[in-house]
Amino acid sequence: MRKLIYWVHTSVDGFIDGPNGEFDWTTMGPELSAYADEVHDRVDTFLYGRVVWEMMSGYWPTADTDSDHPHDMKFASIWRSTPKIVFSRTLRGPLDWNASLISSNVAESVADLKSGPGKDLLLNGGSAMGAVLADLGLIDEIQVIVHPVTLGGGKPLLPVGRQGLNLVGTRTFDNRAVLLNYTPA
Repeated sequence: MRKLIYWVHTSVDGFIDGPNGEFDWTTMGPELSAYADEVHDRVDTFLYGRVVWEMMSGYWPTADTDSDHPHDMKFASIWRSTPKIVFSRTLRGPLDWNASLISSNVAESVADLKSGPGKDLLLNGGSAMGAVLADLGLIDEIQVIVHPVTLGGGKPLLPVGRQGLNLVGTRTFDNRAVLLNYTPA
């Protein structure tokens, strides 16, 4: 059975974006970029909620020509070629960039994906979609990358009710960011 991994960047004070929606505070150094490559090798499908989809599809299609950051230049082609599923009640298909849309039956759709063939599934960021899938008990692993910054507000990391987690690993990258790897208790 495929695992669903929730991968999210957060500030030390627990926000995934700033008070005005800004996401310009993460740092992808060489070690964190190499670890991201390891995670991407484990998965064959990216999952997004609408807000994160709009951010990702607005950046990654041309990131390898618009940026000179080594991570961006490498990941852009991976992003374009990897199948993507977008969960939204407001978007209308068809979507570009090898993406399909699911607008209802989230629990059934994700359960079907998890029981199907293939590598693991990766939910990138998005606290709203993360909360929905966590509340449904569909997330198998939570990988939180904590960056050395405080934002003072924004979207919380994972706005769910009380849920126990087991810490299964930690790792430091580039003497800056820290991975906290959890599974549901």
